[in-house]
Amino acid sequence: MATRQKIRIGLVLFSFFLFPATFYYMSPVLIIEATYGGIVNGSFIIFVSLFLSALVVGRGFCGWICPGAGCQEAIMQVRNGRIKKGNWVKWIIWVPWIGAIVLLAVKTGGYRTIDFFFQTKHGLSIGDVYALMVYLFVLMLIVIPAFTVGRRSFCHHICWMAPFMIIGRAIRNRFKWRALILNPDVDKCVACHVCTKNCPMSLEVEEMVKKNDMSDSECILCGVCIDNCKKGVIRYSFD
Repeated sequence: MATRQKIRIGLVLFSFFLFPATFYYMSPVLIIEATYGGIVNGSFIIFVSLFLSALVVGRGFCGWICPGAGCQEAIMQVRNGRIKKGNWVKWIIWVPWIGAIVLLAVKTGGYRTIDFFFQTKHGLSIGDVYALMVYLFVLMLIVIPAFTVGRRSFCHHICWMAPFMIIGRAIRNRFKWRALILNPDVDKCVACHVCTKNCPMSLEVEEMVKKNDMSDSECILCGVCIDNCKKGVIRYSFD
């Protein structure tokens, strides 16, 4: 395994190790409760930050920092089936959810205060038995699809954070400002299929290379395709 991938795997596993303490800061439920009280909570700030980061680094959070990534990377060692369909499913979850938040904010008169640590205990997510039950439920949302459907199923089908970054990346692609991207050298490709086979997000990477277009809303910029290619076909660039 390339050194870069060892670092990446180490980062997401460490993030997963911290997940019991941090999962409230990514909660899709607490943001609703906080909005009802006119409060900008931690998950609100995190979701906005993910959108803003995607304007420059796309879904890099998903590949390098997300705790759910650490969990799923571990499961991929025993269940590594590719996923080819269903990316639209998460939008069925996200659109009504974000719509409910907006309507609730309007109905309650908007946001009046900021509490980044809303509902946490001394800044930590798990502070009582109820929080532990919530954590275990969220964990099952990640683990069960990974085992039953395939690699990173949660990212494809359930994740409520991914759309923020997908939208941010789409805006960047529309206006074409400089950002972190994958850059292929088509002439070097020998069609060995290694990039496609190893992509954690089950993307048709080789076809993307042949088309000289590496933009895909499900790409998490993890660099696995870069580090597995012996011909050096793909590289990171800031263009």
